[in-house]
Amino acid sequence: MAAEEVYGSIKKKAATSRSWILLDSTGEGTILDLDKYAIMHRVEIHARDLRILDPLLSYPSTILGRETAIVLNLEHIKAIITAEEVLLRDPTDDNVVPIVEELRRRLPSANVAQQMRDDGMENLSGQQHDVEATEEDESPFEFRALEVALEAICSFLDARATELETAAYPALDELTSKISSRNLDRVRKLKSAMTRLTARVQKVRDELEQLLDDDDDMADLYLSRKLTGPSSPLNESTAHNCFAESPTLGSKISKASRASAATTNGNENDVEELEMLLEAYFMQIDGTLNKLATLREYIDDTEDYINIQLDNHRNQLIQLELFLSSGTISLSLYSLSAGVFGMNIPNSWTKHHGYVYKWVALIPGVVCAFLFILIVAYARHKGLVGS
Repeated sequence: MAAEEVYGSIKKKAATSRSWILLDSTGEGTILDLDKYAIMHRVEIHARDLRILDPLLSYPSTILGRETAIVLNLEHIKAIITAEEVLLRDPTDDNVVPIVEELRRRLPSANVAQQMRDDGMENLSGQQHDVEATEEDESPFEFRALEVALEAICSFLDARATELETAAYPALDELTSKISSRNLDRVRKLKSAMTRLTARVQKVRDELEQLLDDDDDMADLYLSRKLTGPSSPLNESTAHNCFAESPTLGSKISKASRASAATTNGNENDVEELEMLLEAYFMQIDGTLNKLATLREYIDDTEDYINIQLDNHRNQLIQLELFLSSGTISLSLYSLSAGVFGMNIPNSWTKHHGYVYKWVALIPGVVCAFLFILIVAYARHKGLVGS
């Protein structure tokens, strides 16, 4: 009973883990302990979107664009990206720590011009002009955060594929040279690992392909554009109230406001920047998938080669069985002749002619040997045994 209580408390503790890290536009990180309701209120997403980020639930890789946030679920990367901050789940995980460091390094780049102005460098007009030009050419905050996540997951999966290649090719070569239970079991485990990794890579690739095929989905990821679009405070408050009362109705009103703003700006279909970003990582993840496909082909070729070897050994065993069966038949006939002439029956010519025993032993032996040779020659003529 005590063991069940301990297990239940551990499971409950794991299920209620609420560790998040908040990274703002300056790259500063803050550890937060928030429940799902606080997260939903902070970024204004639905419970079904937050459920995608639950580590206890198995959801495929997903990139969702919402009114004010991007919901990102890529393997161990579970994040909510807004136009000004990033919420990343489980920041103490070994696979998430490098992503946190990379976000801290790359997110503040948009504020270089502001930092230079704060340091009293307004008099350097030429440098300031260059910095402002760089700032104008920079990607929006949400795209920089999204790029870090995509780069991390693509590099992670590619590293796993490289590790699998490093282990698989020597194992396959060893199995080719020596077929044993140990080598077969080793290759079986590697093939299972490759199948699981291929499925993970395929999910990420399919999600990127789905985004690239739909301009509306890509447009939903332009969070900064939504903020800069013309909208009155009345419309914003109305959409917010509708969201609080009915998420579906608030979503429809917000989408209509964004469509109107995008039409006014004339850039509702301008998704070239995000498309180039997604295409770059789509090509990278597609290369990883091709690498795994090549490995699968090598494994299939090795299996075919092993099956050919096993068939050859099986044929050799059949040939050996044919030789043994032919020899058994010949010896059986010889034993039959010996049994017939060795029966205890009175026979006058065996008493007076002792040399007859030599012919009785020699002639059946020659006949049996000739029969064995005849069977083997017939099998070779029909192609049943190799030459």
